[in-house]
Amino acid sequence: MNLLISISSLTSEAACFEQVRARRWADGVVCPHCKSHETIRRGKDDTQTERQRYQCKGCEKRFDDLTGTVFEGHHQPLKVWVLCLYLMSLNLSNQQIARELGLNKDDAQAMTEQLRQGIEKKNTCKPVWEC
Repeated sequence: MNLLISISSLTSEAACFEQVRARRWADGVVCPHCKSHETIRRGKDDTQTERQRYQCKGCEKRFDDLTGTVFEGHHQPLKVWVLCLYLMSLNLSNQQIARELGLNKDDAQAMTEQLRQGIEKKNTCKPVWEC
Protein backbone atom coordinates (compact mmCIF):
# COMPACT_ATOMS: atom_id res chain seq x y z
CA MET A 1 0.00 0.00 0.00
CA ASN A 2 1.43 3.38 -1.06
CA LEU A 3 1.01 6.00 1.69
CA LEU A 4 2.95 8.77 -0.06
CA ILE A 5 0.97 11.91 -0.74
CA SER A 6 2.06 14.37 -3.37
CA ILE A 7 2.02 17.93 -2.06
CA SER A 8 0.48 19.08 -5.35
CA SER A 9 -2.60 16.98 -4.59
CA LEU A 10 -3.25 19.07 -1.47
CA THR A 11 -4.31 22.19 -3.34
CA SER A 12 -6.39 22.93 -6.39
CA GLU A 13 -5.99 25.24 -9.34
CA ALA A 14 -9.31 26.90 -8.44
CA ALA A 15 -8.13 27.64 -4.89
CA CYS A 16 -4.93 29.21 -6.23
CA PHE A 17 -6.83 31.48 -8.62
CA GLU A 18 -9.20 32.48 -5.80
CA GLN A 19 -6.22 33.48 -3.65
CA VAL A 20 -4.59 35.46 -6.47
CA ARG A 21 -7.86 37.31 -7.12
CA ALA A 22 -8.46 37.96 -3.42
CA ARG A 23 -5.03 39.53 -3.03
CA ARG A 24 -4.64 41.20 -6.40
CA TRP A 25 -8.15 42.62 -6.65
CA ALA A 26 -8.78 43.27 -2.92
CA ASP A 27 -10.04 46.78 -3.77
CA GLY A 28 -11.75 45.72 -7.01
CA VAL A 29 -10.44 44.74 -10.43
CA VAL A 30 -8.03 47.29 -11.92
CA CYS A 31 -6.85 47.35 -15.52
CA PRO A 32 -3.11 46.53 -15.54
CA HIS A 33 -2.70 48.68 -18.68
CA CYS A 34 -4.32 52.01 -17.73
CA LYS A 35 -5.18 51.47 -14.01
CA SER A 36 -8.90 52.08 -14.59
CA HIS A 37 -11.41 50.55 -12.16
CA GLU A 38 -14.03 50.46 -14.92
CA THR A 39 -13.82 46.83 -16.01
CA ILE A 40 -16.19 44.06 -17.00
CA ARG A 41 -15.89 40.30 -16.85
CA ARG A 42 -15.42 38.60 -20.22
CA GLY A 43 -15.86 34.93 -19.40
CA LYS A 44 -13.28 32.33 -18.50
CA ASP A 45 -10.17 31.13 -20.26
CA ASP A 46 -10.78 28.23 -22.67
CA THR A 47 -7.97 26.06 -21.32
CA GLN A 48 -7.99 27.18 -17.67
CA THR A 49 -11.61 27.50 -16.62
CA GLU A 50 -10.61 28.96 -13.24
CA ARG A 51 -8.92 31.92 -14.96
CA GLN A 52 -11.24 34.95 -15.27
CA ARG A 53 -11.01 37.25 -18.30
CA TYR A 54 -11.76 40.97 -18.14
CA GLN A 55 -12.03 43.97 -20.43
CA CYS A 56 -11.30 47.56 -19.49
CA LYS A 57 -14.01 50.09 -20.32
CA GLY A 58 -11.39 52.86 -20.40
CA CYS A 59 -8.70 51.57 -22.77
CA GLU A 60 -10.76 48.58 -24.02
CA LYS A 61 -7.83 46.20 -23.59
CA ARG A 62 -8.44 42.66 -22.42
CA PHE A 63 -6.61 41.01 -19.55
CA ASP A 64 -6.99 38.16 -17.09
CA ASP A 65 -6.14 37.25 -13.52
CA LEU A 66 -2.45 36.73 -14.35
CA THR A 67 -1.79 39.58 -16.81
CA GLY A 68 1.21 41.61 -15.69
CA THR A 69 2.17 39.16 -12.95
CA VAL A 70 5.19 36.95 -12.39
CA PHE A 71 2.91 34.00 -13.26
CA GLU A 72 1.93 35.28 -16.71
CA GLY A 73 2.93 33.44 -19.88
CA HIS A 74 4.22 30.18 -18.43
CA HIS A 75 3.22 26.63 -19.23
CA GLN A 76 3.07 25.36 -15.66
CA PRO A 77 -0.31 25.50 -13.89
CA LEU A 78 -0.75 28.24 -11.29
CA LYS A 79 -0.89 25.71 -8.45
CA VAL A 80 2.61 24.50 -9.38
CA TRP A 81 3.88 28.11 -9.13
CA VAL A 82 2.16 28.61 -5.78
CA LEU A 83 3.53 25.33 -4.43
CA CYS A 84 6.99 26.21 -5.74
CA LEU A 85 6.82 29.51 -3.87
CA TYR A 86 5.74 27.67 -0.72
CA LEU A 87 8.57 25.14 -1.03
CA MET A 88 11.04 27.98 -1.54
CA SER A 89 9.84 29.45 1.75
CA LEU A 90 10.82 26.16 3.41
CA ASN A 91 14.33 26.70 2.03
CA LEU A 92 14.29 23.57 -0.10
CA SER A 93 16.84 23.19 -2.86
CA ASN A 94 15.81 23.39 -6.50
CA GLN A 95 16.44 19.65 -6.76
CA GLN A 96 14.09 18.97 -3.84
CA ILE A 97 11.46 21.31 -5.32
CA ALA A 98 11.73 19.54 -8.68
CA ARG A 99 11.25 16.17 -7.01
CA GLU A 100 8.26 17.34 -4.91
CA LEU A 101 6.49 18.92 -7.89
CA GLY A 102 7.39 16.29 -10.48
CA LEU A 103 9.40 18.76 -12.56
CA ASN A 104 12.73 18.44 -14.28
CA LYS A 105 15.55 20.31 -12.54
CA ASP A 106 15.84 22.92 -15.32
CA ASP A 107 12.15 23.88 -15.01
CA ALA A 108 12.45 24.11 -11.22
CA GLN A 109 15.56 26.29 -11.60
CA ALA A 110 13.81 28.63 -14.08
CA MET A 111 10.73 28.90 -11.86
CA THR A 112 12.66 29.69 -8.69
CA GLU A 113 14.73 32.31 -10.52
CA GLN A 114 11.56 33.92 -11.90
CA LEU A 115 9.94 33.95 -8.46
CA ARG A 116 13.07 35.37 -6.79
CA GLN A 117 13.20 38.16 -9.38
CA GLY A 118 9.55 38.91 -8.64
CA ILE A 119 10.27 39.00 -4.91
CA GLU A 120 13.21 41.36 -5.45
CA LYS A 121 11.00 43.67 -7.53
CA LYS A 122 8.30 43.48 -4.87
CA ASN A 123 10.70 44.94 -2.36
CA THR A 124 11.08 48.00 -4.59
CA CYS A 125 7.64 48.26 -6.23
CA LYS A 126 4.43 46.32 -5.64
CA PRO A 127 3.12 42.81 -4.76
CA VAL A 128 5.11 39.83 -6.12
CA TRP A 129 2.23 38.77 -8.36
CA GLU A 130 2.33 42.15 -10.14
CA CYS A 131 6.06 42.32 -10.90
